[in-house]
Amino acid sequence: MRQAGRYMSAFREYSDRIPFRERSETPDIAVELSLQCHRAYGMDGIIMFSDILTPLPTLGIDFDVVRGSGPVISTKVRTLDDVRGLGNPEEVDFDATLPFVREILGSLSKEAEEANTSLIGFVGAPFTLAAYTIEGKSSKHCLETKRMIMSNDNDGAISLFLDKLSIMIGNYACHQIECGAQVVQVFESWAHQLSPKQFEVYAKPAAQKAIRIIKDRHPDVPVIYFANGGSSYLELQRDMGADMIAVDWSVDMAVARAILGPEVPVSGNIDPTVLFGTKEQVEEAVRECIDKAGGPGNRHLLNLGHGVMQGTPEEAVGWLVDECKRYRGKQ
Repeated sequence: MRQAGRYMSAFREYSDRIPFRERSETPDIAVELSLQCHRAYGMDGIIMFSDILTPLPTLGIDFDVVRGSGPVISTKVRTLDDVRGLGNPEEVDFDATLPFVREILGSLSKEAEEANTSLIGFVGAPFTLAAYTIEGKSSKHCLETKRMIMSNDNDGAISLFLDKLSIMIGNYACHQIECGAQVVQVFESWAHQLSPKQFEVYAKPAAQKAIRIIKDRHPDVPVIYFANGGSSYLELQRDMGADMIAVDWSVDMAVARAILGPEVPVSGNIDPTVLFGTKEQVEEAVRECIDKAGGPGNRHLLNLGHGVMQGTPEEAVGWLVDECKRYRGKQ
């Protein structure tokens, strides 16, 4: 569940007047936005306010988030020479290039400790960051990325790009942990653009490499993997190397549990539009999702199957959290 967002009036007081990167890269603002949702609803965890594109400049990739348009990446990466011209991911100094991250997580770590809750960091998966960069913006079809995939046998450009991103992302997640994050989620936000074969050949091994870097250095830190739109190939995600698989809302939780198996911890997967319903409908969706995942306490983290949508009634988020706690015996 996206904790900070446009559905909260307190958040909009900042987003209406301050550009995104200024909000996410100014420590006192980012800390405040990270804490708003936990203060309002008492969720099990505090999520750092940031963006999956935040570490791209460490490789020499410039981006901005334009109000009304979304992310815009100005650095062109579409050829092998373009990829070779990017920075060396092994040489990135995150404290030098992203100095605000340590300050943000350091402050949030203290807040999480006082609240007796967990601090959650996150990164974008390699394919998703590659696709954003190659397309230069959000894209319905990822045509330029697919062209690079189709020509990969000839030039290997996208494989090299994914490898660079895997190393950078894995190291960036480790940096977040070393700054205070206690859990890390890896977002494959553009998995819906891929066929099962493309996911297996390109996105999966790149994400696995990033996850291995995290687990090799921090074996006790939980890693959650989420492939948005990847429910049609859940069976390919069982061996991602993550500690938990987050499931989107497009598959029944009972089906997801059957595919992944009872031993795989799962997160999800209530349809975000349920929050536009009545209190009774929200509460029923909570109980149904928990039951289909195996019942209270059965390797399941209740969550939405995607982020909270713009315009969602704030009270509905509270209904979801309260019913989850009640049904799981926390109240």
